[in-house]
Amino acid sequence: MTVQNYINGEYKDPISNQWIDNYCPANGQVYGKIPNSSKTDVENAYKAAKAAFTSWSQTTLNERSKILIKIAELLEANIQHFAQAESQDNGKPISLAKSIDIPRAASNFRFFGNAITQFASESHESTGLNAINYTLRQPIGVVACISPWNLPLYLFTWKIAPAIASGNCVVAKPSEITPVTAFLLGKICNDAGLPKGVLNIVHGLGNTTGQAIIEHPYIKAISFTGGTETGTHIAAVAAPMFKKLSLELGGKNPNIIFADCDYNDMLETTVRSSFANQGQICLCGSRIFVEATIYEKFKTDFIAKVKDLKVGHPSNANTQIGALVSKNHLEKVMHYIEIAKNENGKILYGGNKVTIKNYEDGYYLEPTIIEVKTNDCRINQEEIFGPIVTIMPFKTEQEVLQMANKVKYGLSATIWTNNLKRAMHISNQIQAGIVWINTWMLRDLRTPFGGIKASGIGREGGFEALRFFTETKNICIKY
Repeated sequence: MTVQNYINGEYKDPISNQWIDNYCPANGQVYGKIPNSSKTDVENAYKAAKAAFTSWSQTTLNERSKILIKIAELLEANIQHFAQAESQDNGKPISLAKSIDIPRAASNFRFFGNAITQFASESHESTGLNAINYTLRQPIGVVACISPWNLPLYLFTWKIAPAIASGNCVVAKPSEITPVTAFLLGKICNDAGLPKGVLNIVHGLGNTTGQAIIEHPYIKAISFTGGTETGTHIAAVAAPMFKKLSLELGGKNPNIIFADCDYNDMLETTVRSSFANQGQICLCGSRIFVEATIYEKFKTDFIAKVKDLKVGHPSNANTQIGALVSKNHLEKVMHYIEIAKNENGKILYGGNKVTIKNYEDGYYLEPTIIEVKTNDCRINQEEIFGPIVTIMPFKTEQEVLQMANKVKYGLSATIWTNNLKRAMHISNQIQAGIVWINTWMLRDLRTPFGGIKASGIGREGGFEALRFFTETKNICIKY
């Protein structure tokens, strides 16, 4: 498959005619090529967006809503096609792409298509001063959306939908590792009647295409999801240019399990929160802390559950653990297994590459459980972003709270307890932007999403996203 840029409503080859090989994680083979777009391609995308902005920003809310909801409907009508493309491109099980990724992408468009009609301006009467203030929220202009490879269309649309719903025009870059569903989205947008230039998608490497986007003098806001190191670089470039920034970065999330939890529910959910999407979700609970009184039981039961997970080709309906996204990423994850061994971590299960018959060059790895003695070890402090979790016991609330917070990240946390007082205390004290109690990954699209510390700045989701993609203007009238 040859992926092309989507600029001004048309598919186009890169001006430089430079291309990147696209690999299928399931078999390790090249199955397509994508553009490595240059500054010229980005400039053309910007010009298309700029030209479309005046008209799109004045489009009625009902018309914008109608188009976004139509995009959602077309995605749902083509769910099988998009799920197959996502699975092949990313390595995730097709069952996961079909049940989670593509439905959520459609939900993003539908949610923000409805939300924009409820996004109200404010007014304030200045009593005694014969004045009234009203506050407008106006679109910014041309904005950039840069998304990662782990949930390709899911997170791509999570940014695009509120941006265009708010009246902005977009220059977007999906990950060069997983470009296909973003490429396919262009036709859906055309079929839904999205005007030319409102959404422009350019493909390429971060240090070429991405760099051209973030340093563009007239792209006024950047929404980025990805690694903390890249986010740091984007902030260094964009902040002196006074661009608005929303950065959703890494996580090293604690999963805290108390003895009074609903044990069976906790166990089933912990397997999922550890290894869903091959552990390649920024919200996975990769540090598992278990109250000492149930630690040995949990260890035995958890290992038994994880042993039952089926590692296989993504197209197999029974596959629960698919391929990691790339050869480089597989090697990085496996390097952390060696680091764990050198730090006296005990491999309780997994740690080995998996060979699938007829797909011997695919990027498969066993789900891996490592017992650690201290929270200060590297595999508890650094984001691995793969099917690896650590486990260790704790005795007191204060001890586990201290360990949970002693990490540079602060994205999410999960707490398992039926003690309401304890749940409230720990959720208030834990340093994270999102806390789940007795559940994981239960999302309401109205709620704010994001982290603290090295996990990023800003919030996405609900009205928070619409606020990010608009500028506030206050107008005061004396009468």
